[in-house]
Amino acid sequence: MLKLYIQTTETVKRLASDKDGVVSFEYVIVAACVVAAVAAAFGTSTSSGIGKALSTAITSISTALTTAVSA
Repeated sequence: MLKLYIQTTETVKRLASDKDGVVSFEYVIVAACVVAAVAAAFGTSTSSGIGKALSTAITSISTALTTAVSA
């Protein structure tokens, strides 16, 4: 357990001092915010709106792929 704690601490120290690591971490935060904003704008329900359209499209693509593979 101590070894894992030390490894985690060292990784956090490296990220704090590494400019590239910080930028990468910022991209992760921005991506999470974008996902949250899209989910808030369009909702997560597949009963109406864009959720239903995406669900229908994915089902259609899945059916087409299954048909193409089995042919």
